[in-house]
Parts: sequence; structure tokens; C-alpha cells
Amino acid sequence: MPDPRFFQDLGPVALSDLAQLTGATLPPEAGAVRVSRVATLARADRDSITFVTDKRYLADLAHTPAAAVFVSAQHAASVPEGCIALVTRTPQAAYAMAADRLHRPRLHVGAEAISPEAVLEDDVRLGPGVVIGPGARVGRGTVICANAVIGPGVAIGRDSYVGSNASIAFALIGDRVKILANAVIGEHGFGATGGPKGVIDIPQLGRVILQDGVTVGANSCIDRGAYDDTVVGENTKIDNLVQIAHNVRIGRNCVMAAHTGISGSVVIGDGSAFGGRAGLKDHLVIGEGVQIAAGAGVLRDVPAGETWGGFPAQPIRQWMREVAWLGRASSQRREGTDK
Repeated sequence: MPDPRFFQDLGPVALSDLAQLTGATLPPEAGAVRVSRVATLARADRDSITFVTDKRYLADLAHTPAAAVFVSAQHAASVPEGCIALVTRTPQAAYAMAADRLHRPRLHVGAEAISPEAVLEDDVRLGPGVVIGPGARVGRGTVICANAVIGPGVAIGRDSYVGSNASIAFALIGDRVKILANAVIGEHGFGATGGPKGVIDIPQLGRVILQDGVTVGANSCIDRGAYDDTVVGENTKIDNLVQIAHNVRIGRNCVMAAHTGISGSVVIGDGSAFGGRAGLKDHLVIGEGVQIAAGAGVLRDVPAGETWGGFPAQPIRQWMREVAWLGRASSQRREGTDK
């Protein structure tokens, strides 16, 4: 379930109310059933409502313990006994609307910049204009520079550093972490889907976890998870102007040069390195000790220990051979034209 430090639960809500909200249809006798939360199919329980849009997940649907599921008419027959089908043309959009109804992000709305409900250990140093929300915790020896904003429920460990104008929300930060100026940690990731009246945002109900010793460069952004967490492992170093999308899991001792972009749900092994302006598509698995050359565009999984470059990225020796061949072919063509 969404972390109560960051989200208020607004349930339980009757399925009849959710059906009215989303335009879904359900058996009349099921309208009084109540649910307390949304959940992905893998995390659903008897108090939750989930969704299915892809036939690849019908086998998982057959064993779900969820109380209810948003599903299209073509997949309604696959909903197991004991789970109530809410039939809609747009299951993911219905899920998004239900999430907004059941969960609300906690806000810092008081008049005081430093909430009296925040907990600061000894020797925390705050610059002018710092805002710290209710329930936030800051460890001993941490420095927070001018105009940084620490959202409700955020936990920051000891001997960490937060640069000026940085924004941290929906996040758990370890010890000795450095977050440089203007970095944004824990904002809403890029999740959208087509709804009955156009494109709508999908609520992002996860967190960001930065483990001990992580550095996040200036103007970099790390999005909170859509439901699971976005995680950056111990001692990983992230340069300026890097984008890390929701649900990404980065191992320990990785390095990422400026303008690297990691799409959602990528898993990166320990000790991997990314040159400047490298980009990865979503849902990839990058093995341990991988090196990705500057400017590479990675469109498929990379085995452990390999070095890839180019676009689309491929093993570096193969890419260099192809570049050399193209250079020779181009040169021969020009020489032939000149004669």
C-alpha cells in the first residue's frame, strides 16, 4: 500500500461509487463491496482494486486475491471467482481515477516554514528560506542550503548535504548523501494514459530511496515510483542534468555522466557506467559492470560486463567496425564520384 508518511488514505469506497466515477459497469449485487486502496496486479490483496489491460497478464489475473479489477469486455471472462469485474473501455484510466479517489499526497499547508511536526537531530544546519514539512526527519550533521524544500514525511540521514533550491519529496535518503543545487527528488513521474475525455495523469504512489553515499548532481531529476519504489544504490554518483524515471532500480557504485536519461522500470546492475547523453528505453535489464558509451541509445538488455555504444546500441567492437566500414564506403563513393 502507499506509504502513509507520504499519502493519505481516503477509503474505503464502495465499488458503486468507483463505477459511477469511472463509467465502468459491474454486477448490481456487487455495488456495496468496499475497497481501501489501488494496487498493481502483483501487489493486490482483498482490500484492493487493480486493473488489467494486456492479455500477457491474464494468467496472473486468474490467481489474484484482489477484491475487484478494472478490465475490458474482451478480458472480463478471465476474472476469477471472488474478484469483481468492473468493465470499461479504458481500464488503466479507470484505475488512475480510482487512485485519485482513494489516495491523496500529503501537503505542507501550514503557515510555518519549518513544521513543528518535523524532527531535526542535533547539529542540523539550515540556510535561509528552507521549508521542511510535517513528519520530515533530518539526521545529525546534515546541511540544508537556502530555499531547499523538504516535503512531508521525508527522511534524510546523517551528514548529508542538500543544495540550494533542491526539492525532495516522497523520499527516504540515507547517510552521507549529496543532493546538489536545483535537483528534484520524488516528483511525479511521466505516467499518462488515454481516458474517456483525453489523456490523464496516472497517480504515482511510490517513493524514491537513495542509499548511503549517493551523489545527485545539480538540476538532475529522480522520479518517485508509480507504485513500487525508485531506488539508487549505495555510493552511486549521478552527474548534473540526469533524468531517472519512475521504478528504476540502480545498483551500487554506478556512475552516470551529464544528460543520461533512464526510462521507467529499468534495472541496472552494480558498477555500471554511462557516458554523457546515453539513453535507455524502458523495462531493460543492464547487467553488472556494463559500460555504455556517450551518446548511445540502448534499446535492448545488455549482458553483464559488456561495453556498448552507438544507436541503436550494440557491443562496442561491432559498432566501431560498422562505423569504420561506413567511413571507408563513403570515402570510396566520393572518390568514384570525383573521377
